Amino acid sequence: MTIAKRLKAHLDGKGIPYETVSHPRTATASEAAEAAHIPGDKLAKSVAIHLEDGHVLAVVPSSHRVDLSTLQGILDRRLGLASETEVKEIFDDCDVGAAPPVGAAYGVPVVIDESLAGLDRVWFEGGDHRTLISVTGADFDKLMKDARHAEFGHRA
Repeated sequence: MTIAKRLKAHLDGKGIPYETVSHPRTATASEAAEAAHIPGDKLAKSVAIHLEDGHVLAVVPSSHRVDLSTLQGILDRRLGLASETEVKEIFDDCDVGAAPPVGAAYGVPVVIDESLAGLDRVWFEGGDHRTLISVTGADFDKLMKDARHAEFGHRA
C-alpha cells in the first residue's frame, strides 16, 4: 500500500486522521469501490478538467459521471477533459487515473458535487490503483472547505 507523498503531507499537515484500504489493482474508481466493498456513492472520484487558463478538479461519486455541459455552465468557462500528459504533470506523484480529490495538496482548485457533502464516511484514491484513503465525512468536508460546491454529477 502506498499513499502519494504530497497527499500524505497534506493530510498530516491538516491533522486529518485517515485509514488506508488496500484492494486488488483496478482500472476505474467504480472497480475500486467494488473491489474494496464500499458503496460507490461514497467513493470520491477525481476528474481533471482543462480550462483555458489552468485546471480544476471535478469531484463526483464513483457511481456518477461529470456532466461537462452542466459544469461548463456552472463555471461559466470553456472547458474539456485534461490530457493524460496534463494529469501526469499535476499529479506527479500519482499513477494516472488514481489522483486524489484533495486539490489543495496539488495547487488545483476543486469543484465538488453536492452529493458528497455531509456523508458519514468517504473514500478516495490514495495515488495508486491499489490503495484507497478512508476519512470521516466531517474530515472530508474539512478537506473540501475551499472547494466550490455544485450539482454536476449524474449517475453513470
